[in-house]
Amino acid sequence: MKRFVVLSGAGVSAESGIRTFRDSDGLWENYNVRDVADIEGWYRNRKLMLDFYNERRRQLEKALPNKAHETIAALERYFEVTVVTQNVDNLHERAGSTNVIHLHGELTKIRPEDKADKGIRDIGYKDVNLGDTDERGVQFRPHIVWFGEAVPMIEPAAKAVSQADILLIIGTSLNVYPAAGLFRYARYGTPIFLIDPQKIDLDYPNFRQIRKPATKGMEELMEILVEQYI
Repeated sequence: MKRFVVLSGAGVSAESGIRTFRDSDGLWENYNVRDVADIEGWYRNRKLMLDFYNERRRQLEKALPNKAHETIAALERYFEVTVVTQNVDNLHERAGSTNVIHLHGELTKIRPEDKADKGIRDIGYKDVNLGDTDERGVQFRPHIVWFGEAVPMIEPAAKAVSQADILLIIGTSLNVYPAAGLFRYARYGTPIFLIDPQKIDLDYPNFRQIRKPATKGMEELMEILVEQYI
């Protein structure tokens, strides 16, 4: 089977009512991004950060995967699919995708604040509060990669892209690094499809943009894939 890699961003989940990206006004759900998505914000006000992500979990619990998530999951019938997502929601998994790399962490998981990749626990949609600690007495924090922190899954993501036979970029404006540079790991000549309503120019061979929202764009892409690859 051909290897199909998806690089997904906030635009995939937008049609499910999830806002998981930095808007142009620097706000995220009416909070200053630097207060709720920066490691320094954690040190300044842990309670604010915990409350913010508790609310995001409640929002996620009510959200449903949309047709874009479902169509991406359906690609597994025809390809060996890896989804590399900048999103911290679990909508790809809930739609049926079985191989998902989360670059920026996962909203439904927590870890001790002194560990980057150990002691990770799945809490589903439960709240986390000040005083919730591990057996050592270390405060739990969201398992999210904030500004100012390393992106531990960038290497597995780059490896997946380098092995792709087909690459799809969907719902991302390619502005947030290092994720924005991942497509450059694709082998020369690899077909690259990009789905986004806004025109995005990639100086890259075998590149094609579908200027539609994620759900409509995936419908058109499936027609192309059936015609050319399936």
